[in-house]
Amino acid sequence: MKQSALALLAGCGKLQGVTAQDQAGQSNAGWKQPRLPRWVRIAVIGRNPKATLVRVAVLIVTSFVVFKFILLPIRVEGISMLPNYKDCSWNLVNQFAYLRHEPQRRDVVGIRFSRPEANTPAGIHQAANWLEPPHVMLLKRIVGLPGETVAFVDGHVLINGEVLDEPYEKYDCDWNRPAVQLDPDEYFVVGDNRSMPWENHVKGRAQRGQIVGKAIL
Repeated sequence: MKQSALALLAGCGKLQGVTAQDQAGQSNAGWKQPRLPRWVRIAVIGRNPKATLVRVAVLIVTSFVVFKFILLPIRVEGISMLPNYKDCSWNLVNQFAYLRHEPQRRDVVGIRFSRPEANTPAGIHQAANWLEPPHVMLLKRIVGLPGETVAFVDGHVLINGEVLDEPYEKYDCDWNRPAVQLDPDEYFVVGDNRSMPWENHVKGRAQRGQIVGKAIL
């Protein structure tokens, strides 16, 4: 009799254990990890994840090539190009702009040179001979072409003695400077804001090799 009672109790214990496991299994089966809506998954990774990864890789490589070798980002610092290029604005310099032709008058170009940290260049031509860092990119406008003479009279630019039409210049200027003769590989560049004192404005001769490309914005 005692053995029968013990067997009955053991059977009930097993039955309760199985029932608890079944309930736990049903509870786990009823819980599912939340999934994003299908349209969200398609928008983020596309219908084909492998193809999406390939497109992302191609986009990264293309962006690196474009912004490293073709379009060079440049940040404008200072007021020398006002009002057309504002301080702290961004632009892009097209390094392929002059593959088929030479820089033109009135082009806004990026000019690369180096200067010592403790010195300010008196002119771009002089700064071209300094090789220590930091490297500097200037955004300037071409007014004089190789072989020409460039002078400033009462704020007007004279090219070979003739006044240059400059609709982009909006501020009053009182600069007066004698004519300078440009070499066969030199351009004369200057900013659009000539209301600044002459000595505070970086301008002057730039060799062809210093002109990186043309601003596109």
